[in-house]
Amino acid sequence: MIRATSITTPAGEELVLLPKAEYERLTEASDQLADIAAYDEVKRRLASDEEEMLPAAMVDRLLAGESALRVWREHRGLSASELAERAGLSQAYVSQLETGKRDGSVAAMGSLAQALGVMIDDLTD
Repeated sequence: MIRATSITTPAGEELVLLPKAEYERLTEASDQLADIAAYDEVKRRLASDEEEMLPAAMVDRLLAGESALRVWREHRGLSASELAERAGLSQAYVSQLETGKRDGSVAAMGSLAQALGVMIDDLTD
């Protein structure tokens, strides 16, 4: 049972206040649902035997160790901001993932994979 309090601002906006522990539990549950959705997408793609032929130049870039996220993004003809918008992430976060300054969560990588139409494994270096 969620313990929450509802308030209305002077502007008429209804807000809900809840204990931090409840917020964290709900956030964790949301992350788990995103992970499950990413897993289900991978299963769907594997079951349908969808295979995409890749240009040799793209394979060369991946084998050379270039960021798989950047290679796929550019292959799809997207800017970092377009990909971020499609994945529901910030452009700065996507940039940090591409440059290796941050590691992405499973949920974030699942969102990016879905936005690019690839499996999560395709984005891991």
